[in-house]
Amino acid sequence: MANRLTERWHDEPWARNEEFWYSGKTTRRRFIGLTAAAAGALGATTFVPAPWREAFGQAKPFKIGVLQPLTGAAAAGGKTALVGTQLAANRINKSGGINGRPVELVIADYESKPDVGRRKAEKLVVEDKVDVGEGGYLSNVCLACMPVFEEHRTVYMIGVCLDTTITTSKCSRYIFRPFDYAPSQAVAFAPHMVNKIGKKWHIVFLDYAWGQTTRDAFVEQIKKNGGEIAGTTGIPLGTADMTAFISKITGTFDALYAIMFGANAVTFTNQAYDLGLLRKVKYAGDGAVAESTHLTALGQKVEGFTGVNRYIPVMTKPLDTPHHRKFFEEAKVLLKQMDPTGPDPDRYVQSNFEAMNFLKLGIQKSGFKGREDSMKLIQALEGMEVKEGDDFPQGDKLLRKEDHQAFLRQFIFDIHNGKHRLLDVVPREKTVVPPACTFPKA
Repeated sequence: MANRLTERWHDEPWARNEEFWYSGKTTRRRFIGLTAAAAGALGATTFVPAPWREAFGQAKPFKIGVLQPLTGAAAAGGKTALVGTQLAANRINKSGGINGRPVELVIADYESKPDVGRRKAEKLVVEDKVDVGEGGYLSNVCLACMPVFEEHRTVYMIGVCLDTTITTSKCSRYIFRPFDYAPSQAVAFAPHMVNKIGKKWHIVFLDYAWGQTTRDAFVEQIKKNGGEIAGTTGIPLGTADMTAFISKITGTFDALYAIMFGANAVTFTNQAYDLGLLRKVKYAGDGAVAESTHLTALGQKVEGFTGVNRYIPVMTKPLDTPHHRKFFEEAKVLLKQMDPTGPDPDRYVQSNFEAMNFLKLGIQKSGFKGREDSMKLIQALEGMEVKEGDDFPQGDKLLRKEDHQAFLRQFIFDIHNGKHRLLDVVPREKTVVPPACTFPKA
């Protein structure tokens, strides 16, 4: 009976929307529909795009195991991330699949908990026998799941997690991160922070893997660019009332840098504003503080915020391209089915969309047929360089061979009249930092 609750996201309206999923039909076990009972029996659900099932005939599908937090503290972001994965899968199947085979998504909710994430990852590779893994979102969950994929020699293409150690001290031949990480963000943004916002900074961060490693990267780069650190404040992930922490942020400093995301960012920004902190100093931070999906909840209190992000939903150069417009418009359709307010796509949609397309190119290039070909897929992905286009609307990217870390351009923006305004573009070449990874011997 307990298992029936583990996939309770199936009962939400968006999960029953046939336009979003095309079909709720599961795999060989013949469980039909998106019910909690079926989810309890299966533990994950495979979504098969019905309109092109006949076109593929008996072709064996590529099974991609998708891990996202669809319930719990990070549910809002996990659902948004899932939109990117689904959008890519839809496009892939519409265009004939990968090497003539369709893509099926085997989706598991890890409930925003590392222990659940590890169990769900094991089930995906052992019982559901997925060919590759994709997704992530919370860094502590990614770190808990990585050893499972490595043990079972299964490629895991991370869709969101930003913890620095994923591609440094804890790197793995089986793990890839096709988007930026904190050292690149800090190298890109710190000069602007120190020269155009303020010299003396206080950093507030979510006190877990991602927040801690991002704090360290920005402390280093702020100092390297001639700035000072007045202090740092860690706030536990999921803290509902942050006023006790905010009240202790005292002393003299010019600007505050926030390393927050989702509901945590909304809580911090609203409470820091109400307590007067954001009216005394300039406010900046990771772009996740002001993602499009929660700008409405932030309202006027985030006005003037300056951030760095790999993606922002604007149509000014260099993002005013047919590729970006196509991605933006298609993502909006799926996002409205997920969230009736119809938010613009954010970096979680973008990075999961592009993660799936890296997998597509790697499978095409390597001739990958299943997990027995994992090393062929790894070799095809290592050092892969992609150009801006329909598959990669964010821009050109390099997936570095030495650590499986991608490098891409960064966008510096502010919030002006409740919307993102692009201030500067940092070229990919100016975001590169040396690799700090030694792959374990096979």
